[in-house]
Amino acid sequence: MKETYILAIDQGTTSTRSIIFNRKGQIMASSQMEIAQICPNNGWVEQNPEEIFETVIQTIKDALNQAHLSIESIEALGITNQRETTILWDKITGKPLYHAIVWQSRQSTAICEEWISKGYQKTVHQKTGLMINPYFSASKIRWILDHVPGSSEKAKRGEILFGTVETYLLWRLTKGKHHITDYSNASRTMVFNINTLNWDEELLALFDFPLSLFPQVVDSACLVGGADGLREFFPNAQVKIASLVGDQQAALFGQCCFDKGSIKSTYGTGCFILMNTKEVPIYSQAGLLTTIAWGINGKIEYALEGSVFVAGAAVQWLRDGLKFFPKSSDCEEYLQKNPDSGGVYMVPAFVGLGTPYWDNDARGAIFGLTRATTKENVIAAVIEGIAYQAKDVMDVMKKEAGFDIQYLGVDGGASVNNFLMQFQADLLNVKLVRPRCLETTALGAFYLAALAIGWFKSTEEIKKYHQVDRLFLSHMTEEERERRLKGWQKAVQATLTFK
Repeated sequence: MKETYILAIDQGTTSTRSIIFNRKGQIMASSQMEIAQICPNNGWVEQNPEEIFETVIQTIKDALNQAHLSIESIEALGITNQRETTILWDKITGKPLYHAIVWQSRQSTAICEEWISKGYQKTVHQKTGLMINPYFSASKIRWILDHVPGSSEKAKRGEILFGTVETYLLWRLTKGKHHITDYSNASRTMVFNINTLNWDEELLALFDFPLSLFPQVVDSACLVGGADGLREFFPNAQVKIASLVGDQQAALFGQCCFDKGSIKSTYGTGCFILMNTKEVPIYSQAGLLTTIAWGINGKIEYALEGSVFVAGAAVQWLRDGLKFFPKSSDCEEYLQKNPDSGGVYMVPAFVGLGTPYWDNDARGAIFGLTRATTKENVIAAVIEGIAYQAKDVMDVMKKEAGFDIQYLGVDGGASVNNFLMQFQADLLNVKLVRPRCLETTALGAFYLAALAIGWFKSTEEIKKYHQVDRLFLSHMTEEERERRLKGWQKAVQATLTFK
C-alpha cells in the first residue's frame, strides 16, 4: 500500500508555511512564502486575503515538488493560523469586503474605548476570558461594518460571513461548502462564550452583530470536509481537512503539553506562554487571558495565556541598535566567552511591561554597570532579562492556577540559544524540554489531524513519537536563585519609578 502523508498549513503573521509530515511526525518537506504587510496608517496592519490564499497554494506546490510527491500522497491536511486576524467576505461572490485586519492592528482602538466606557469590560471577561482590546476580533469586525458602505445592512440580511484566517481558508478550500471554525480560534474573537460554548447572545446584542456572520464551531481535531477547492490546482486531489487550531494552542499541543500545569513558551519577537489547565477555565485577576486550548472528541480543555512583549526583539536591539554583533546567532558565541552578567540587570521594557506589572509607560533600563563591565556582561544581562520576564508570567500562572509547573516546552527562534534555555531552567527549577522539531505550531496541527483520521489513537500515543533535542535541568542553588531574583525585582521597581 502506498505511503500517505499529512500536510500542515501554518498560516502566520508574516509568512505561510506548508509542511509535509510522515506517520512518525518527521518533516518530509517544507516551503515558506512571505506575505505583504499593508500599513495605510500609523498602527494599522492589514493583509490581502487573496494573497494569503495564493501563498497557501504556492507553498503546497513547492513542498510537494521538494518531497517528490504527488497530491495523491496527501491523505489529510491541518490548518493552524495567526489568531484574531479578521476577514469579512460576501457570501455569494466570495469577495472580501476589506483587507484582513491583522491581530496587531490598532485601528479599532476607539471602538474598544467606547465599549469600555459603556461598562462592558466585566461582562466580556466573565464570558470570554478576554479583556476588551483591539487585539481580538470583535472590534475589528465592528470597524469593517462601520467603514465599508452598505456592509452592516448586508450583514443583517445574512449576506456577509466572518472568519479568522483558518475559516476563510477552509471556506476557499471547500469551495464555499463549509463556514467553520474550531473552539481555540472561536475563543479569541471576544464574542464566543467559553463556558456555554456558544456565540453569546448578549455580546452579539452589545456589539450589534447578527448571528449569521459567525461560523459553526467544531473540535480542533475533526473531519470537516474534503478540500475540493484544491482540484482547481491539483486535479487528482482527494484530501480531507482534519484539523483547525490557533497557532499558540497548536504549539501547546505540538509540545505535548497534555498534563495539568504543563506549559509551553514560544520565544519569538516576544514570548507567548500558555499553561494547560485541563477541563477548568481559570479566570485571572492579574491580566492573564483565559482561553480554550482545544476540543477533541467533544471534550474541551482550557489554558491560561500570558505575554512577554520583548524577547527576541532584545537580541535584535543588541545586533542592530548597539551593533554588538552582525548576526543574532553570534550572540551565543559571546556568551560562551563570558557567560556571566557580572551583576548587571537589563529590563527590556522597550514597549512597556506586561504581566504582572502592566505599565505601558515603562521603558528599558540597565542597572549595575561598573568600570569593569564588559560587552559580554551586557549581552548576558539582556538574555537573562528575557528569562526573568518569562518567569514573572509563569509565577502568576502558578499562583492563579493553584498548582506547580510540571514541564516547560520551548520553541521559537530564540529557543536555540542554549544560554537562555539553561538560565530559564535555572530560574524556574523545572524540566525544560526543547523538541527536535522546532516547527511545533505545524506539528500541533499535524498531531490533531493525525488523531482525527486515526493515525494516532490518543495523546499518550503521540508522546511516544515526540522527539526531544535537549533537556535542560536546573544547576542553580536555591540561595543563588533567590539572590538573583531579588536583584531583578529591584531593577524592575527602579524601572517602574523612572518615567
